[in-house]
Amino acid sequence: MLRSALTAFVFLVASQSAHAQQPGQQPAQAPLQQTYLYKTSLVQAAPGKLLDLIDTYKKFFVEESKIAGDAPPLWMRHSQGDRWDLMILFPMGSYTEFYKPDRAMKREMVMESWRDHFNDDIAWQEDVFVYGPPIEELRKAYVDAGFFHIEMFQSLPGKQAALYKQREMENAFSRAVKAPENFIFVRDQGAAWDLFTIGCYRNLKHYADSADVTPADAESAAKSAGFESAAQIGPYLRTLIALHHDTLAIAVK
Repeated sequence: MLRSALTAFVFLVASQSAHAQQPGQQPAQAPLQQTYLYKTSLVQAAPGKLLDLIDTYKKFFVEESKIAGDAPPLWMRHSQGDRWDLMILFPMGSYTEFYKPDRAMKREMVMESWRDHFNDDIAWQEDVFVYGPPIEELRKAYVDAGFFHIEMFQSLPGKQAALYKQREMENAFSRAVKAPENFIFVRDQGAAWDLFTIGCYRNLKHYADSADVTPADAESAAKSAGFESAAQIGPYLRTLIALHHDTLAIAVK
């Protein structure tokens, strides 16, 4: 009975995924730079269960990788900010590749054996499927990082493209002042976040170094990036968004 149900589940998911996106095809709204698909899970542990949950995930990821062949995720632990305890980025590549019937069947069978553990340890979770940078580029930055700044946005209606452009402009500003750039992730489906960015830093001190930019350098960098002035970077962002969450996080490795 279980295997029949799993087979039906896999066939349905694979059929829907193939219909939604053919191999090599990207959704019309995804910027050209964002071509790699991720599933992003924001997870809040049940009270007193965070360390148990982290241990459960570590064991689950090993088993899932061995059986389903999935690439290991990149994840981080909340330090301060939003309500979630863990952000987990699962590399997918594309729907077609990730939901191949054989892989999806094996993945679901692994999850079946761990489901009760997750039900006991998780109080709240939301998932969003996003297009972001190539996994090799992201993983390289992640390996060298120990501290992260995550910004999550819901745009105002019709402002999604302008919000993405604003994020690119802030990256241009960061390049000009020799600060780390943010990785940009654009929603395809799932939770309501239209876009989020992750900045990777060695540690808290590296993150704080951006405050050392002189006013003159900041003004010059802002104007070269397309902003009216350094003082207008934040106010301009507020004209594009309905909701904005900031979170600082540390690496889980």
